[in-house]
Amino acid sequence: MDFSLFYFSGNGSTTCQDKYRLLLEGAKFADRNGFSAVWVPERHFDAFGGLYPNPSVAGAAISTITENIQIRSGSIVVPLQNPLRVAEEWAMVDNLSSGRASLSFAPGWHPNDFVFYPEKYANKKAIMWRDIEVIKNLWRGESIDLKNGTNKSISVKTFPHPIQKELPVWITALSDETFIDSGRIGANILTSPLYQSLNEILRKVSLYRQSLAENGYDPEAGKVALMIHTFIDEDINTVRQKVKTPFKNYLKTHFDLVVKSAGDLWASVDPEMLTPQDLEDLLDFSFETYFDGKVLMGTPEDCKQKIDDLRQAGVDDVAALIDFGVEFDWVMESLQHLNEIKQVFTSSQPAQTLAC
Repeated sequence: MDFSLFYFSGNGSTTCQDKYRLLLEGAKFADRNGFSAVWVPERHFDAFGGLYPNPSVAGAAISTITENIQIRSGSIVVPLQNPLRVAEEWAMVDNLSSGRASLSFAPGWHPNDFVFYPEKYANKKAIMWRDIEVIKNLWRGESIDLKNGTNKSISVKTFPHPIQKELPVWITALSDETFIDSGRIGANILTSPLYQSLNEILRKVSLYRQSLAENGYDPEAGKVALMIHTFIDEDINTVRQKVKTPFKNYLKTHFDLVVKSAGDLWASVDPEMLTPQDLEDLLDFSFETYFDGKVLMGTPEDCKQKIDDLRQAGVDDVAALIDFGVEFDWVMESLQHLNEIKQVFTSSQPAQTLAC
């Protein structure tokens, strides 16, 4: 079992001078203590997560202060990018980090993000699969034919050459189809427990490993990372006190999760139509639902059991999401607990990830 740190929801509207403190200090902690990776997202046009519009820039910063951990995008929204720029920028990160870049890809989902390329929204998933192959080919040093400014066809190759000959690839996956298609191209998996049960994850991981085998890959070589909100303290009441308000704010921003936790009764609810008290009651209910089984929050003993359950479900990389609004000092204390738990689960073998 590997352990990594995941960044996803840093507040982009903050005016403090050290807004990237948790990103950088967390990365240094992870690097010193044998974590497998740090993940940085791509988020646009909302204060929630707004610290991270470009994961390659964050990745470059992390590469200069670390020596061991992989630097993973989590995830690049491929239809919002030119694949040439992705290959160029992340080859720089690979060089700056001496060969530690690793890319997770996603098709995107929010229509507002597609102001970059509105025409891509309707076919975003097909475009993702197509452009992943382009990025992989460019990474290997191959060229592609494109039209230049005078409409002349030219052969284009990207620079600098990366350190790694093959690009380690991950796919953000929730549906059966995406798990299977990820196996088809030999990619690793990044998923989340918020939208699915452990039994569903186990079933999908089985489909994924079957797809790997059917397409000529070692079914055991593929990694399955689980992004999971994480906070650990010696006392469960202290954990609840410290995380409740920030996690409720997270849920308010992701209202689809609130509706999912509440069941059919709220399936068609419009948050704009709720009274402040209705919304607060619904958020309280949703917090309790997720706190009891969808997050890695609790005492060290509680979390050891939860991680063992994840391992039984086929997860082999716990991607601990730590930037959901808890105070900096508390998060760093929580990481000490997570590191102690990691010692129990981490194998002596170095981490391997599929490169395809």
